[in-house]
Amino acid sequence: MSLPVDLLVSARWVIPVEPAGAVLEDHCVAIAAGRIAAVLPSGEAERRFEAREHVRLDRHALIPGLVNLHTHAAMTLLRGLADDLPLMAWLRDHIWPAESKHVSPEFVYDGTLLACAEMLRGGVTCFNEMYFFPEAAARAALDSGMRAALGIIAFEFPTSYAADADDYIAKGLAARDALKEEPLLSFCMAPHAPYTVSDRTFAKVVTIAEELDLPIHTHLHETRAEIEESLGKHKARPLERLRALGMLSPRLVAAHAVHVTGEEIAMLAHHGASIAHCPSSNLKLASGFAPVAAMLERGVNVGIGTDGAASNNRLDLFQEMRTAALLAKAAGNDAQAMPAHRALAAATLHGARALGLDASVGSLAPGKFADLCAVAFDEPELAPCYDPVSHLVYAAGREQVSHVWVAGEPRVRERQLVGFENRGLNSRALVWQNKLAAETKA
Repeated sequence: MSLPVDLLVSARWVIPVEPAGAVLEDHCVAIAAGRIAAVLPSGEAERRFEAREHVRLDRHALIPGLVNLHTHAAMTLLRGLADDLPLMAWLRDHIWPAESKHVSPEFVYDGTLLACAEMLRGGVTCFNEMYFFPEAAARAALDSGMRAALGIIAFEFPTSYAADADDYIAKGLAARDALKEEPLLSFCMAPHAPYTVSDRTFAKVVTIAEELDLPIHTHLHETRAEIEESLGKHKARPLERLRALGMLSPRLVAAHAVHVTGEEIAMLAHHGASIAHCPSSNLKLASGFAPVAAMLERGVNVGIGTDGAASNNRLDLFQEMRTAALLAKAAGNDAQAMPAHRALAAATLHGARALGLDASVGSLAPGKFADLCAVAFDEPELAPCYDPVSHLVYAAGREQVSHVWVAGEPRVRERQLVGFENRGLNSRALVWQNKLAAETKA
């Protein structure tokens, strides 16, 4: 007797990520109640299951949905506003002044909705967010049907969102309390960076993270200037300062980590911390080349992020996978530093692991949520194909993403967004473009 399921998705290749290196030819993923019921050969699946819907992807690779481990989604509305500048000049002279005048719940909702559309079209099903008004970002993610890890952000200086670090944290915790039952949402403590957060606030963040069992997401060792400033002010490099404050643990998700020594990599590995590697942002802001090969060799968990669209300027995990793999080889002087399978794992399972979500997403395994991405291999630029994983990392782009599901629900179908038909994305973006452009000219 056939077992009833909601959906069967059969594909030319199913690449589950777990076990590592597996490529399953002519396989099928069975989905029931939003979760993966089984991964098995297509013929066997059709005999074993009776599905309400069967999607056949005969020239596709089916992979887990991608996990964007570091972004500021609402900053899509600042895409291209101030390019070709170093980080601190970019932040202090352009981004922070623009944010101080324009950031609001409406700005965050519209910018995050635009980001969700871009990410879903590129196969991203989960993003790790750090920005103001997290409840507005949550509404946009939920309206998009997308999974989000929302940051409880903290700075020492006032903004339109909060007056001081305690106020940021209190408002973020209130948002978490209001939204913690939403199955697509999770939360992280998100102190912005060592150069914007005090010792007292970091210590408070650690206490709360331990009490609530939350990851801690922060920028760390992004530029040499950050390290020099810390040495002058705190007589310690930022990582050592955070270690003394109890920040180093498996909870830590350190964004960028470009300028780390061998000893610091060993410290990160010893404490089980994760890195959110953002190769395109590091290149565009001339921050440097993160020693990813050395991190991987020491066993550090490395995921991949885009950073915000204002400093990238794309929320494109396919581009980040390729760039990460190539840079790791060049910087590590080792062609095997980040092979294609490892790059794909960094963009899926390792990002989920950093967020404490790897029991639920990040690979195609029974019991996990059915967060899936299908990539079409039917274009000339992907022919011939000897190794589909190689193609996913080195040849394919987000334009080849044909289908996306989040918890078994379709979010992209035949390259078209599902559920955005009446969102008015272009109009929303144009409103903010006109406001920001008028001010820039003035």
